[in-house]
Amino acid sequence: MTVQSESTVLLSVAFDPLRMAAAAYLARFRGQSRAHAETDLRAFLVWCAERAVDPLATTRPHVELYVRWMQEQRRYAASTVSRRLSIVAGFYRTCVIDGVLEHSPAEFVRRPTVPATSPTLGLSHLQFEAMLAAGRDSANPSDFAVVCLLGLLGLRISEATGLNVTDLGEEHGHRVVRVIGKGHKIVLVPMPPAVARAVDRAVGDRLTGPILLNRAGRRMDRHAATRRLHRLQRVAGVRIARMHPHMLRHTFVTTMLDAGVDLRDTQIAARHADPRTTMRYDRARTNLDRHGNYVLAAYMSSGT
Repeated sequence: MTVQSESTVLLSVAFDPLRMAAAAYLARFRGQSRAHAETDLRAFLVWCAERAVDPLATTRPHVELYVRWMQEQRRYAASTVSRRLSIVAGFYRTCVIDGVLEHSPAEFVRRPTVPATSPTLGLSHLQFEAMLAAGRDSANPSDFAVVCLLGLLGLRISEATGLNVTDLGEEHGHRVVRVIGKGHKIVLVPMPPAVARAVDRAVGDRLTGPILLNRAGRRMDRHAATRRLHRLQRVAGVRIARMHPHMLRHTFVTTMLDAGVDLRDTQIAARHADPRTTMRYDRARTNLDRHGNYVLAAYMSSGT
């Protein structure tokens, strides 16, 4: 972008209060956090535009109606509604700080209750093994690598697809990979030998570029990764409703707990800032196994 075009953009933002307010709020974020915040804020601004509502002239009822629309029309999960409302509230809080608004219309909006247990169920031990086997046998070396990075290292999909060959290294005798996580936090994640072999197979003799490649030889994105996981799911014969990348990260947490790793060490491995996030996975992992329906059916076995 030239100096002239940059000046034009800055002037257009300066003379548009809404664009300036949005830019000021998003400037608080970096990396993937900024991209996700921008997506959620854009959803609200589009909702306002479709109803001819000025986002800088909204009142609390407007924000309440936006929440009801997400819940009743779009049928989003409570966690999604809560996250998007948090972004809207943060945007208006920044507007108050910057003097754009006197009061935030989202200040007293009631947030939905997020369940204490995660609605997502990870793969069972046998399903996870089947996915690993399908990835190992795939002709595409990135397939095995993506399953290992998500399921055995617990990376988020944006973290895995953002890895480069130059992020691989060695520290104190451990093979490690440099990961840029939430909040642009950089962490060295140790790679067990099985993961290191999968990654080395995907990299081949390349010295630069992304670790995970799509079929066109370019960097794999989250959409390409999801399609590859769908294919591996079919090959592995894993019968679940909807395979998605986060399911493997969920499996990483639940399998680690099943393997006997304590909750604190699991939280550190998953890089959860709040231990309650890890506890949500822990509560959900055995709900089906210990469900009272099985006890009742066994008790009434003579009649069934």
